[in-house]
Amino acid sequence: MFLVRSGGTSRWAFILAGTLLAMNMFSSAPAVHAQADAAFTPALESARRKRDPVQLESLKDQLAQRLSQNPNDAMSQYDLARIESYLADVAEARKDKKAASTAIDKAIEAVQHSIQLNDKSADAHSLLADLYGRKISLGVGMIAGPRFGPKVNEENKRAVALDDKNPRVWASTGRQYLMTPKAFGGDIAKAIDSFKKSLALDPNQDETWVWLAKAYEKQSDKTNARDAIQRALRLNPQNTLAQETSKSLEK
Repeated sequence: MFLVRSGGTSRWAFILAGTLLAMNMFSSAPAVHAQADAAFTPALESARRKRDPVQLESLKDQLAQRLSQNPNDAMSQYDLARIESYLADVAEARKDKKAASTAIDKAIEAVQHSIQLNDKSADAHSLLADLYGRKISLGVGMIAGPRFGPKVNEENKRAVALDDKNPRVWASTGRQYLMTPKAFGGDIAKAIDSFKKSLALDPNQDETWVWLAKAYEKQSDKTNARDAIQRALRLNPQNTLAQETSKSLEK
């Protein structure tokens, strides 16, 4: 801190010193956030691969703390939605449909908030499309389908318009074609094509390889289904959905 003996000059020196200190604090803030993200991102990927509920809850607590300080952090809202969707997977694996539905509702709320803050995120729109699709699978089809089906289509179209070179966009579009009844626009061939587009952009997506395997299986093409599921397992041996699909293909 600067200190000059003359009264008036001393006062301005203190002000200058305070200003410089504040500037230094603000300039270091992005670096602090960058360091936090550098640690959080691989931890979230690890939790995704394993669907580890303890790790997911810990990451959820970290995001809650971050959002309590800045609720308008669109990326943190998006990450929170992802974590809730993974917790829904954990609940479904335990046959706890109520907990899965609650987690999906929380995920939808978080990603909708993220989109309100940043409507240009193709990832967020694709995630919302997937979450609406899961509302259909967890609900009563005759009621949930007409309510959420158009929303799935709307969000996926928005995502493609924003970024048609995004692998997650095409993976979500593929799931829409695969899971929608044929009478309402479902198309296995289009699903396979969408998954292939996604994997051409990023071949390291273990989950998309599983979905491609499921599409081939639905087409009664077990040869390509087995090949796709082996690709998924090589990328992530801990993928429980890949393990289950592999077993079903051997029956």
